[in-house]
Amino acid sequence: KENASLVGILQHPDGTVLKQLQPPPRGPREQEFYNKVYDSNCCDSVLLELREYLPKYFGVWSPPTAPNDTYLKLEDVTRKFNKPCIMDVKIGQKSYDPYASAEKIQQQVSKYPLMEEIGFLVLGMRVYHVSSDSYETQNQHYGRSLTKETVKDGISKFFHNGYCLRKDAIAASIRKVEKILEWFEGQEQLNFYASSLLFVYEGSCQATTMRLSDVTLAEKRGVPKGLLSGGDILEYNNNIHVINATENGKIEASVSKGLSKFYALHKKAYSKRPHSQLSLKVEALEQDVWKSSACITQEHLNGNVLPQLEKVFCHMPAELKETPAVEVRMIDFAHVFPSNAKDEGYIYGLKNLITVLQNILDN
Repeated sequence: KENASLVGILQHPDGTVLKQLQPPPRGPREQEFYNKVYDSNCCDSVLLELREYLPKYFGVWSPPTAPNDTYLKLEDVTRKFNKPCIMDVKIGQKSYDPYASAEKIQQQVSKYPLMEEIGFLVLGMRVYHVSSDSYETQNQHYGRSLTKETVKDGISKFFHNGYCLRKDAIAASIRKVEKILEWFEGQEQLNFYASSLLFVYEGSCQATTMRLSDVTLAEKRGVPKGLLSGGDILEYNNNIHVINATENGKIEASVSKGLSKFYALHKKAYSKRPHSQLSLKVEALEQDVWKSSACITQEHLNGNVLPQLEKVFCHMPAELKETPAVEVRMIDFAHVFPSNAKDEGYIYGLKNLITVLQNILDN
């Protein structure tokens, strides 16, 4: 039915991401949701607290050359991380909304029949492996292959860096998901379908082990952020580079197969209307989207300092470690509806996910 190019997320040098609005009714519904939550006159304590669990929202943006193309301008949750490990988990027992057609329901249920029972689905992950200085990626076929018996191992893969299980990141993730659960337990005005949690933790031992030792790590970013000729800003971040050519009002962006799909795993594509002057060269984000793209060259760590430090870090008692850099945010709001009851399907999914994370931590 819809075979236009798949959705891409553009990373803007100002620290935001641009998410193209989906066709109606989904796009306008998501925009309306963000507008409602981030309304400057909002005095609803439920919505004000919800802001803590979303990416910050900076309104909509359209390129001057294509005023009909609308993008949501959102905080880039991965920006503060050096080696972000990212996982996108769809939450709820139903991934179709109350207004879905029989055909749509059938399509969604057949994609993952266990959704009702498990209450969540891993849509993808990208994990930094310290030993090889590379990312391992899994797409949604990985998540759909998980059963009740294997879902625990399937999720624990996200927290394993090639040396050890990052129990600090798991514990911090549980605390953050519990806060979101508390919010859901206390509100009866919104129900969320086909919405996701975005998990991000710092995979680099630069951010963790350096505090434990005075050994200088020789890891440096290979390409400094800075200005190119003609005032173009080139920023490298998580394998996505954006060149913002201001002179002629065009944005040219090439998005590598890394982060981009995390904000919007919407397989359904956009209408084919031309982008006029806006040249968005977004690489096809097909099933291989999770395959890692070539990383920016980095000086590798000298000798075996890294394994030594990593062993120290992994075997330290949790209470000695500083709180790890972890983010858990709600994303994807094309199917949020007003309600007068608790969102039991989402609550069920959160509780099940917490149980699985707790099991990984305990065993």
